[in-house]
Amino acid sequence: MNGVSYKCRRVWRDLKAYWGGPGAIELLPARGALRGYTLRKAGRDLKAAADVALVGLPQGMAFAAMAGLDSIYGIMAATVGTFIAPFFTRCSLTVSGPSNATAFMLASFFLASSPAIRQHPEIFVPLIVFLAGLLCVICAFVKATEMLQFVSRSVLVGYITGAATLIIASQARYVLGLNDIDAGSSFFSMTSAIVQNLDWVQWQPIVLGVLSFLLFIPLKRHFKFLPTFAIILLVMSLLNALLCQPWAGGAFCEVRMLRDFTMSDLSCRLPSFGAFPDHITELLPIVVGIAFLSTLEQTVMSKTISAKTGEPLNLNQDTFAVGMANMGSSLTASLPCSASLTRSVLNYNSGAATRFSGVFCGLLCLGIVFVLANFPLISCIPHSVLAALVLANAVSLYDKKLLRICFRSTPADAGVLVTTFIAALLLPLHIAIFIGVVLSVSLFLRKAAKPELVEYTFNDEGHLTKLATPAARLPQISIVHVEGDLFFGAADLFRKQVARIAEDPSLAVIILRMRNARNLDATSVYALEELINFTREKGRHLIVSGASREVFRILKKSGVLAVLQEGCAKGESNIFLLNVNNPNWATRNALKRAQQLLGTKRADISIYATKATEDS
Repeated sequence: MNGVSYKCRRVWRDLKAYWGGPGAIELLPARGALRGYTLRKAGRDLKAAADVALVGLPQGMAFAAMAGLDSIYGIMAATVGTFIAPFFTRCSLTVSGPSNATAFMLASFFLASSPAIRQHPEIFVPLIVFLAGLLCVICAFVKATEMLQFVSRSVLVGYITGAATLIIASQARYVLGLNDIDAGSSFFSMTSAIVQNLDWVQWQPIVLGVLSFLLFIPLKRHFKFLPTFAIILLVMSLLNALLCQPWAGGAFCEVRMLRDFTMSDLSCRLPSFGAFPDHITELLPIVVGIAFLSTLEQTVMSKTISAKTGEPLNLNQDTFAVGMANMGSSLTASLPCSASLTRSVLNYNSGAATRFSGVFCGLLCLGIVFVLANFPLISCIPHSVLAALVLANAVSLYDKKLLRICFRSTPADAGVLVTTFIAALLLPLHIAIFIGVVLSVSLFLRKAAKPELVEYTFNDEGHLTKLATPAARLPQISIVHVEGDLFFGAADLFRKQVARIAEDPSLAVIILRMRNARNLDATSVYALEELINFTREKGRHLIVSGASREVFRILKKSGVLAVLQEGCAKGESNIFLLNVNNPNWATRNALKRAQQLLGTKRADISIYATKATEDS
């Protein structure tokens, strides 16, 4: 009983040390920002908040349209998510809220989902957002954010390019006035539906959409400091109102408009968790996809802004912040939240001093939301104008520079990009991105799972040199230098290569120099045990030389050290640890042990411990 209690206490200590180590989560980092907060900083934060709010709310409406949802979903994400995240984030000037990538991932999910889910977004959107946020919080506490380093840039470029192409196809029908056609969920079904319904195209939405697009280009290129989305929505809404007047012929009176929302739409309520078990197989992939993409976007933006501000990074803390923002937003009708490139950079360029610029932005947006809920202003915006802005934003997602880099770097990068892009056109986006991730990780593991095994011998001067031919071996002794990662993917290759060397009938002892062997795990340790037993069955001996203390600890805890030491008398050993002051000392002792096993009393071999020797 005492043994069990001791083990439990030891596990608890290990967990506390893990949670409290590098990348630990602070529950409310905003407390420190209050110290030394002045009116001058508050003025800078308020100015930046106003600039971001003018961009954030129209963008939220556009992203809601992109997701196929009412404007309220994007508006609340730009309000609640923006307000909550600054209290928990480490990178203080990032601005959270809706993003085009997560919005369209949500759209592709609903397009491909069953009618029971597709017809009730008011039930399933909050549920998805809450569960995605909860998953982000869990991943932050277990420090899983570091796993994002295995997602290559080619996956992201392929995903974003495919998503942009889908966005264009999905929004084009609204610009053409084909609002009510069933377009399906893939790029090809969308384009096919548009072609088949060209007879029903309306010229009025096209005029408004084209004018919006033409106005977007110069504003975005030459007046980046202006709230482009807000200006275009205002100008085009006024133009449409004028063209609806009797003196203008009233030709634009039938243009589809956005839907207003009321105060009742702003009520807070818990998500319907009872719906999750009945649809778990459909909901689980999109929850994981949204959490993954939100974390990825948050991480990219944290790195970008921290490089500008000089703040130290804690990506787990930022993942915790995006999780809390999503969980809080789910209490309202809201899109998923993550850090926004446009709004975060605008926040920084507008002179924001502290994290409270995001808090003030959320409060400003909330005030605007109350105005919109009480006055029918949203219904003055033509649907085709918002669709044109979404389409224009999608066009800007094509990055020629990154596409060129990914295509020209390596065939593997090009293959990952093309595969992810095609998957995005054919499959729901939350499936497509994981296809790209799996392919990328598989290629990485294929490269990493190739440990380098080189046989060594001694030259006339006593230096270790690579073995040119088997005939140049020391009599009955093979010194094998093992270098690289010996994780599960490399274990089998490691075992086979050493076993092939052990097949040589002239050999009696194999010395594994493992100074540069890294990342042993259960699979590679088991492979080493099999190798020890295999060599003994062949009547040979295996000695480990230059092992680090970490390798020694793993072998001891796993029990393989005891297998390696079988047959050793008192004072004898089959493993020799690395001596940092003399790197070749372990090999010298291993050779003496080999001589002992062979029963020879040859003179000691001189070994010169130099950097060049060890690295040769």
